[in-house]
Amino acid sequence: MEDHSLEKKYSKLIVAVSIIIPVVVAILFGVKLKDFGVNVEPLSFLPPIYATTNGITAIVLVWAVIAIKNGKQKLHERLMTFAIALSVAFLVMYVAYHMTADSTKFGGEGAIRYIYFFILVTHILLSIAIIPLVLITYVRALAKRFDRHRKIAKITFPLWLYVAVTGVVVYLMISPYYAN
Repeated sequence: MEDHSLEKKYSKLIVAVSIIIPVVVAILFGVKLKDFGVNVEPLSFLPPIYATTNGITAIVLVWAVIAIKNGKQKLHERLMTFAIALSVAFLVMYVAYHMTADSTKFGGEGAIRYIYFFILVTHILLSIAIIPLVLITYVRALAKRFDRHRKIAKITFPLWLYVAVTGVVVYLMISPYYAN
């Protein structure tokens, strides 16, 4: 049974979360714990872990689409919930790393520099845009509004997959420049 009120109920929350997350991440990205007298070692072990988390997210997203195309709705639902959890875990690790370590400068030169920054900028912009898309898509599924869910999922899936894959690519491109 469809629940039209569920979408309406969550619409303000989706807008709020879609604004709050990027703003808080941007603020925390600029906050360094050492500036507040907190003596903490840089969490330099995190970048390969959160890049791997992005890679796993990409695999889970593809697996979830295969599951639903094969009529495995419950598996699809579990995988999508897992993909959201992985994205949240990525975000927590990403912020924790940047609160304890200085940003790494990309050292590549020439054409690769432009390619890197194109991938990085599109990754960042789409990672912001994907927040409301994921939440709307998820709520429409919870509300059993599958016609509307499918319609937006056709937009959400490729963008989310792009964000997950480019997260790995950005890491691989910048990893040679991390300070040891």
